[in-house]
Amino acid sequence: MLKKYFAAAVAAAFSLASLAAHADTWPSKTIRFVVPFGPGGANDLVARYVAEAASRELGATIIVDNKPGAGSVLGSEIVARSAPDGYTFLAPAGGVITNAMIKKAMPYKEDDLVPVIMMAVSPSVIVVPADSPIKDLKGLVEASKKKGLNFSTAGTGSTPHFVAEMLKLKGGANLTIVPYKSGNEGVVAVMGKQVDATSEASPVVLPQIKGGKLRPLASTWNRRVAALQDIPTAEELGFKDLVIGHWAGLFAPKGTPVEILDKMNAAVNKALKNSELRAKLIPQGIDPQGGSREDFRRYLAAEKARLGPVAKAANMQAD
Repeated sequence: MLKKYFAAAVAAAFSLASLAAHADTWPSKTIRFVVPFGPGGANDLVARYVAEAASRELGATIIVDNKPGAGSVLGSEIVARSAPDGYTFLAPAGGVITNAMIKKAMPYKEDDLVPVIMMAVSPSVIVVPADSPIKDLKGLVEASKKKGLNFSTAGTGSTPHFVAEMLKLKGGANLTIVPYKSGNEGVVAVMGKQVDATSEASPVVLPQIKGGKLRPLASTWNRRVAALQDIPTAEELGFKDLVIGHWAGLFAPKGTPVEILDKMNAAVNKALKNSELRAKLIPQGIDPQGGSREDFRRYLAAEKARLGPVAKAANMQAD
């Protein structure tokens, strides 16, 4: 029995030593950013732009691998079960923390994914058709109290769903949630007047706002969208705590050496300060973020504490 324990201890020590030695030479091959969504969305754009810029900082190729499915759970599970060698990272959105709130079972544990850095935020913008009689956010709530309004979302537990539930819980709005398969479909439904309003990521609605097809009522981030400075935040309009964004982060499998996590964090931070990268993101309504690994960990903990009660009060359950 003692021999077995000794052998296990030796193996563990050897494994740790191997990882430490590996961290010294990292990166020595292609790195993969797994995006748990299809191509073309806000998270996919951020991952591709950041991968390109960070690859220059690290001197290694970073590719983006789209693995959509199960509300981002499929791609997240792939990374959670990957070798913790610094060559596979996850580039998810808020679902990485909210899925556990609305699903009865998850195929991996929360701590199987380690936060590395917050890359960017695409603030959500509440919109109505351009010719809607609703002129502002208070008008939306008042109109909903009189006759009820339909509000499209990108599915249960999506950021638009949380915006709608916050409007109901904190603003007293009378909204019927109409789930679609994607944010793009939800926006098309607003423009086609199948529904009365939605809230979607700034890159999704920005072209339609500038094209005169949508009227923006408010953004839901903690500051105004850089590309839409004339649109007030919900908090500015008196809707306290109505703060949520379509964020894009980076995670690694549990057990990835700290040295590698720190190197990736530093590379992405440098990339996000690159003027060329910022010139690609900001005009699309995407705000670069950055910060330390601890900054990101604290943000995630605060979001879970804040959004958990909303999901429970709304009885959110996976579709």
